[in-house]
Amino acid sequence: METLFDNGTHKNILLEDFGHGEMVQANVHLIVDSGKGMILDPGGHKVFKHLLQEIGTIIGIDNLQWIFFSHQDPDIVAAANGWLMTTKAYALVSKLWLRFIPHFGVDRLVVDRIIGLDDEGAIIKLGNTDLYILPAHWLHSPGNFQVYDPVSKILYSGDLGASLGQDYTYVQNFEEHIKYMEGFHKRYINSGRALKNWAKMVRQLDIEIIAPQHGAIFKGKDMVNKFINWVETLETGIDIMDDVYKIPTKRLTV
Repeated sequence: METLFDNGTHKNILLEDFGHGEMVQANVHLIVDSGKGMILDPGGHKVFKHLLQEIGTIIGIDNLQWIFFSHQDPDIVAAANGWLMTTKAYALVSKLWLRFIPHFGVDRLVVDRIIGLDDEGAIIKLGNTDLYILPAHWLHSPGNFQVYDPVSKILYSGDLGASLGQDYTYVQNFEEHIKYMEGFHKRYINSGRALKNWAKMVRQLDIEIIAPQHGAIFKGKDMVNKFINWVETLETGIDIMDDVYKIPTKRLTV
């Protein structure tokens, strides 16, 4: 557990990474304001009980107000039923996924506490603070959101900014860090057009930290701007995959 921001009444906490083995590494964050909490992208069943205990220790289970699902992937929503059954929190997710998430076994008694977000996003109240739920569609999911916290000036960017394989928590050398991000972004992000639209939007915000769901964190305005500049001109997804659309010739054997 690591505290990213704390002014006495408002805290931003990077929770312990309980992912092991074959699971993709995933960061889980907690925002606390005036004793009320929001957990972001809390993951699957194997980490659920450990995170629940952490939340209980930090703020108490009954003080969890929001569960944020940036999109529909299992490393984000697989334990949705557990969170809804053991807390009083409301979950936020794109309206696109309201009929899909119940396939993870969400009980009918709690499914009405999953709130569908319109494509434009929303402003929500956590404790005494407004948080911004920002549209980030196609980065990488067609129904995708991010959270901006104006108190800590942290942008929780989901899969955007993800890195895999590095052994540090904060990016120190951006140019050296690109090799841990490039492959993921080129394959998982839909297109450069989506990245340009995102960059135009977030340049209007005062951002001190970009905290992705996977990998290292970008801290300080210089590092934040380097990342925004990098993705703004990146070609990804359909931009660079025209030659993949061919009839297969390779036979799969097991």
